[in-house]
Formats: sequence, C-alpha cells, structure tokens
Amino acid sequence: MDPEENESESTYGATTVSYGHMPEVEASSLGSTFDIPELHFRVPRDKYHLVYLALLLAGVGFLLPYNSFITDVDYLHARYPGTSIVFDMSLTYILVAFGAVLVNNSLIETFGTHTRITLGYGLAFVSLVFIAIFDIWLEVFDKDTSYVMNLLAVSVVAFGCTVQQSSFYGYTSMLPPRYTQAAMTGESAAGLLVSINRILTKALVQDKRANTVIFFCLSIFFVAACFISHQLVKRSKFVRHHLAACVSARSPDGVDGAFGEVRLEILDSEPKEALTESPGTASDDGQEEVEGSRQKSLRVRLKQTRSIRRGLLVRWQVAKQIWTYMLAIGSAYFITLCLFPGIESEVTNCTLGDWMPIVLMAIFNLFDFIGKITAAAPVEWEGGWLALASSIRVLLVPLMMMCAAPRDSPILQGPGWSMFISLLLGLTNGYFGSVPMILAPREVEDEQKEITGNIMMLSYSLGLTAGSGLAYGLKAILGHELTYDPCAAANTTFYNSTIFH
Repeated sequence: MDPEENESESTYGATTVSYGHMPEVEASSLGSTFDIPELHFRVPRDKYHLVYLALLLAGVGFLLPYNSFITDVDYLHARYPGTSIVFDMSLTYILVAFGAVLVNNSLIETFGTHTRITLGYGLAFVSLVFIAIFDIWLEVFDKDTSYVMNLLAVSVVAFGCTVQQSSFYGYTSMLPPRYTQAAMTGESAAGLLVSINRILTKALVQDKRANTVIFFCLSIFFVAACFISHQLVKRSKFVRHHLAACVSARSPDGVDGAFGEVRLEILDSEPKEALTESPGTASDDGQEEVEGSRQKSLRVRLKQTRSIRRGLLVRWQVAKQIWTYMLAIGSAYFITLCLFPGIESEVTNCTLGDWMPIVLMAIFNLFDFIGKITAAAPVEWEGGWLALASSIRVLLVPLMMMCAAPRDSPILQGPGWSMFISLLLGLTNGYFGSVPMILAPREVEDEQKEITGNIMMLSYSLGLTAGSGLAYGLKAILGHELTYDPCAAANTTFYNSTIFH
C-alpha cells in the first residue's frame, strides 16, 4: 500500500498495519501524530539492535551528569577540605530526585514522554556547562559560594534527570523486557564511563583544575550524544509500534487505559457575555445563565475529583500486584546509598593517596555494570525471594564500615578489603537493582505498564532517599576527620600495609 495515499497506514515487511484514531496527547508521546493499530500486523524488528543500543545510551544519559559531579572526588576534597561535600551532593540529589518522581507522576498526565525526556537532557547540559566554565575554569565564585553553586547545580540535574529517568522507565515498560534492562545497563555504563574518564584525565593531565575541566567537557559531549541518539530512535517503527499497542489497550472510560493516567478536563472560561446582562435582557434571564454556569462548573469539578480518585485507585491496584518488586528495588538502593558514594570516599590509603576513592568508585561502577548485564539472564524470580535476596546485602554495610573505622587504624586493614567489598556492592547492586524493574511489568496488563515503571521509580527513589540519609549517621560513627597526617610513619603502619593486612 502506498503510504502517500493514506498517511494513517504503514507497512512492516510484507504485512500492512492499519491504524485507527488516537488522541493527540498520546501521539505527542510517540514522537508525532499517528494512530493505533486495529488489524492484524507483524511486529517490526529491531534491526541491528539499534533501539537497544539507543536505550543503553539513554541510561548513560540520565545518570552520567550526577556521576560527573561526585566522581571528581579528588578535586572536591582539595577544593573543600574538611567538608562533607560528597555526602551533601548525594543527599541533595536524592531529595530533589524523590520530589521529581512525584512531580513526574503528575506530569505524565500533562506532558508527553519525549517532552519530559528532552527537559531532562536540557537541564543536565546547562548545569554541566555552567559549572565547568564559571566554577572550575574561571573560578568566579569564592569557596563558600562555589559550594552552594555546586549543590544548586546538582539539584537542577537531579530534577531534570529524574523526570527523564522516570519517563524512560515508563517508556521502556511498554517495550519488550530486554529494553528495560538496556536502560538499566546504561545507568551502570554511565558510572563506568565517568570513572574511566576521571582516571584518564587525572593520569594524563597533572594540573588538577585543568584535568577537571577536560573531565567535565567529555561528560558534556556524552550527554549531547545520548540526546541525539534518543531523537533518532524515537521515530523508529519498532518503538512506535509497541507504544501504540499499549495505547490501544485503553478501556472505554480512559482511566484504566492510558497507563492509569488521570486526565483532568480543560475548563473553557465562560464568555463575559454569559455572565453579564446586556441592554434589553431581563435580570431573570441573566440570573438563570449565572446559575447554569455555576452548575456546569460544579459538574466539571466533580468530574475532576472522580478522575483523580480513579487514577489513585489504579495506582493502588498496580502497587498491590508488584509490591514485592517495589520492596526488592527499594532495599537494593537503600543499602547501596548507605555506602556509595559517601562512606567509600572516606576510605583512605597512603600508597594510593587521593586515588583511593577514585579506584573504589571505579571498581563499584565496573561491577555494577557487570551485574546489570547479568540481570539479562533468563532467571525467573518469585517476588518474595527476590526481595529477601536483595535485603541480605545489608551485611555489606558493617563490612565496609570496618574498612574505614576507626579512622587511624581500621579493623579491616589493607586496601584489598575495601576493594573486594566495593566489588560485591557493585555486582549485587547491578543485579538486584535491575531484575525487579525488568520483572515487575510482567505482572500487569499492557495498559498499566507505563504506570508500573513510574511506581517502581518511586520505590527506587524512596530507597535512595532513606539510604542517603542513613549515610550521614554512618559518617557520624566514623567521627571527625583526623587533625594529623595518618600517613606519617610515627602514627600508624596500616597505611603502608600489604593489600589485605
């Protein structure tokens, strides 16, 4: 069939797909206005795995900006000595991110998916450019102002990237499960890329300010590349087909469908003439018009209230189906944020010096990446067992603490211990942070998959927030930073010990 003859029809291979009408707001989320498949069709293929690779880059794009702020930990410690800058950045990001997830669950009814994703990329790009130029390169701010500006930049990145991240998981929930795994693998790839970026820039350029500027410039380039790849892939037949299939599953009332969205009716303001008497019009007629307007307004408000209640009910019903997966992902990130990046940045070693936290973060990011790749293995977890296995990781918290406390002579001496524990933390975070997100959408109907992704993101954010808050308590257990040089031979022999002793 010639697509020029009928724009509402397209062909996948040898099979023609006919589309019916789709509301414009959904069409905008799909990239352009097009309609819903109603007849038989053959599912388009992801040729050359380009959609998979694009979603891998998407995962890179929404965590790379934040990782860029915390991975230059050597620069942060030199610029703000004696402060809790890494902890503050982590908590700031998590708190704003939690609020952003709540906002995104509202924006889902107002703005299209791709609009929210583009917003995230834009805010991240502007924040990275601002800090790289004005704070690091030109140093236009004093120390205290710079501290605040960095936290503000992290806040902007947190809001934009979390709206983007939550939108992507709602987006990928409507695609086959491996594409959710692609986005989550991209998250870990972001950390790994940033760690490699920092190691190379620090090793090749000795000046700390210069290598940090180059480090940020490379991060900005990666964000731009991720944005371009998204703009290209959202127009693919594969993506458009799967999103349209979920949209077509909506119910007649429009509430259970559209992924449980709550759509408030738009109120058209009454013309002034309807509320104002014109010459020659009886006052009774005017009164009737006013009363009619009030009744209409009341009916619309009642309709809005019922829509909100139905939307909340849909979310509650979905949560009851996936609560074990919510618990699994929440506990996974709670335990991780207790230790990373805060406590890991407090582990010291004289041989490695300011390389120590960079190495630990690189190990975590590498094995987090491996863990997320492993999550693609076809292992069917029952929700309860998955939540239990994820929670057992809490044993890593006291082990890592023993690598840092007491500060002058840690219980687990030698850098090998902290490296091994960081390895386990990253590997298990990658696996148990991905599997619940992959499996949860299988528990619900197609029309509820996007809202499932957003609810899982809410659980993810709750875990991050609680873990980041507890990290301050763990830092308090470590006590204040030492006022003397722990690397001096007269003070301790630990810092020059062998790898495990």
